[in-house]
Amino acid sequence: MSEAPRRGPVPDATPPKPPIRDSLVAAAFQLFLEHGYEQTTVDDIVTLAGVGRRSFFRYFPSKEDVVFPDHERCLADMTEFLSSGTDEDDPVERVCDAARLVLRMYAENPTFSVQRYRLTRKVPGLRAYELSVVWRYERALAEYLRVRFAGRRDGTLHADVIAAAVVAAHNNGLRSWLRSDGQGDAAAAVDHALGHVRDTFGAKGAGIAAPAQEEPEDVVVVISKRGTPMWRVVREIESTLRQD
Repeated sequence: MSEAPRRGPVPDATPPKPPIRDSLVAAAFQLFLEHGYEQTTVDDIVTLAGVGRRSFFRYFPSKEDVVFPDHERCLADMTEFLSSGTDEDDPVERVCDAARLVLRMYAENPTFSVQRYRLTRKVPGLRAYELSVVWRYERALAEYLRVRFAGRRDGTLHADVIAAAVVAAHNNGLRSWLRSDGQGDAAAAVDHALGHVRDTFGAKGAGIAAPAQEEPEDVVVVISKRGTPMWRVVREIESTLRQD
């Protein structure tokens, strides 16, 4: 009678535990939804996640930061994307593409993004924190544009206005998608909003990205005798201008 085939080790069907950072985020949002943001403490979060307080603060400086866990990474990606461009790139197109990196972060996990949107609408402190995050994105876009518009008349003004417009357009499309509970095409909504920025400020729009051209000033030279009444000098100037 032949030997029964030897069986190898039975594979462990237990799914791997998520990284500590992900566990903290999941635990935090579970508690926020069940008990409310204000009522949830860091101790509650680490207890549910099964880690210590030191682990929490290794990843998140504060409870607010656990609500926005990916913005630091996204900001770094945006800064790298902008710095990797060339002088051949249309600057307005470049900042619009940079804004899409933020959208991609939200679209990667629609359920989490919708939960966060609802939470920030309820908690004034989180709305203020979110505004500070948005400002950092706007500043990154403006700094890139200031370099591209350097030396041009009102270059800094154009950079700041366009950066603010890109952020406003992106947020308009993004929040429209979030208010629909993440249904529909988020990219289409943001692209539509950013289209207004491109049409207004891009190379085919108002020409704000092009160097400003100053119009030549009119110079009128009048030769009059000494003692000529001023009203006669003025009338002669007006007559000359009308002829032009």
